[in-house]
Amino acid sequence: MLESSKLMAFVATTDAPRARRFYEGQLGLTVTADDPFALVLDANGTMVRVQKVPSVPEAQYTILGWEVPDIRARVDALGAKGVTFERVKSLPQDERGIWTAPDGTQVAWFRDPDRNLLSLTQF
Repeated sequence: MLESSKLMAFVATTDAPRARRFYEGQLGLTVTADDPFALVLDANGTMVRVQKVPSVPEAQYTILGWEVPDIRARVDALGAKGVTFERVKSLPQDERGIWTAPDGTQVAWFRDPDRNLLSLTQF
C-alpha cells in the first residue's frame, strides 16, 4: 500500500536555531524550509522534519541513521566538525567508536543537540 510512496523522517528539537546549526552546519543537510512548526531538511531526497516541541525525551535507541560507503572517512569528517561519537559499554568499538557486527556491518552512533541518537552504517 505504501511501497511506492516517499518516506519522510521526523526528529524533534526544543531549540530550532541550535538544531539548524547542527543539521545544516555540522551534518551538511540542506534546509528547505523553516516555519513555526518545523525545520525542514533535505537528506539526499528524503524530507527530514525537525519538529519544534517544548520537550524531547532522550531515546536510548537510534531514531535516524545514514547508510554510508566509507564509515571511517565519514566518522573522521564529522569528528572534524565537532560531532562526538558515542561509546556503548556493552559493545566492542574501535578507536573511532565504530562497532563491527558479526555479519561485518559497521555502525557508529552520535547524538544531536537534543540528545536524539543518530547513526552511520556501512553494510
